[in-house]
Amino acid sequence: MDGTLLVILSGRDRPGVTAAFFDALRHHRTAVLDIQQLVVRGRLILAVLLGVSANDVGAVRAAAHAVAAQVGMEIETVPGAQEIPRDPQRRRIHVTVMSPDLRPGPVADLARTMADHGWNIDRIRRIAAYPVTAVVFEGSGEDVEELRRTLAECSARLGVDIAVQHAGLDRRGARLVVMDVDSTLIQDEVIDILADMAGVGQVVSAITEAAMNGELDFTDSLQARVAALAGLPEDALLEASRRVRLTPGARTLCRTLRRLGFRVCLVSGGFEEVIAPLADVLGVDGVRANGLELKDGHLTGRLRGPIIDRAGKAHALEGFAAEFGIPLARTIAIGDGANDLDMLDRAGLGVAFNAKPAVRAAADTSVNAPYLDSVLFLLGVTRDEIDEADADQPLGTAKSASSPLGN
Repeated sequence: MDGTLLVILSGRDRPGVTAAFFDALRHHRTAVLDIQQLVVRGRLILAVLLGVSANDVGAVRAAAHAVAAQVGMEIETVPGAQEIPRDPQRRRIHVTVMSPDLRPGPVADLARTMADHGWNIDRIRRIAAYPVTAVVFEGSGEDVEELRRTLAECSARLGVDIAVQHAGLDRRGARLVVMDVDSTLIQDEVIDILADMAGVGQVVSAITEAAMNGELDFTDSLQARVAALAGLPEDALLEASRRVRLTPGARTLCRTLRRLGFRVCLVSGGFEEVIAPLADVLGVDGVRANGLELKDGHLTGRLRGPIIDRAGKAHALEGFAAEFGIPLARTIAIGDGANDLDMLDRAGLGVAFNAKPAVRAAADTSVNAPYLDSVLFLLGVTRDEIDEADADQPLGTAKSASSPLGN
């Protein structure tokens, strides 16, 4: 076959259109070189590139127009259309845009920025309508890092979350997600809960805020805050775990990641004694956190074991990746504070979740919606897939229902 014919059908979607089209070509000497079909708001677009001999183009074209009239579709036929070979120098990426209220302006600026940097938009699709609108632009171009830096600046200016990721095998297969706990997985700072019980809440809260903003050395501030808890009874740890409130979407995120076969681990500058019940409820694969020293049923005001600080979180990420045999390129770290920066930098994808400005600036991408399961959209998981899985395979229902933790 020495020729081609591109056929594009469009019109109201209904069952049988695709079958009717190909059935009409059954007895013609053609080869199907490429097919793309899309349904948007009840409207079908079917594009087919056919291989056909030059002598048969007229007959095949006439058959295509006849079936279009039969099914009531609009049709366009382009003889001689060629496949465009993929340039191996051009990289493929997914640009995910998320916003509670996505407006045309940010979409226009994103598309213009990609074009100005030599990136072609090959496909656009919506993957979620709630709790945020999430849209994926699939593109091809050359300098990924330059585009990522530019779009990070656009994200802050436009007030939308934008993530740039390589397409390909790294988006598939085994992956590891490591999350910070305080103000990320949960809405609280555990040490502030303990401090309120000890009657030193205002003092400890001020130190916590300064540490998270990077104004104080984390290790020194942690030891100072723990010292203020000296004398608190051991029972307060269980009570603190009961007061913890999960971030909206936390259960959905962990549940869906487990269904995908991901490893999920928690890394925290908080305290293992409070986090352990949370980890058990969520079914995570590992925990690294600080330990509180106890004597005669009371806190001594000292820590036990190595301190999980900024460097310790990065080491924990690397340790979990080695333990589960997952390359760092397939790891995702999620955090909000200055002590998460090294972990976010070491991960294949560092996500700043409702983070401080310095953390948002340093991370690969940021999520500023108050829903932790929005991270799933960065992985290409659609809202429909999440909802269908929850409807078909309830996971951990009994365990979650009995948990003292919040949503």
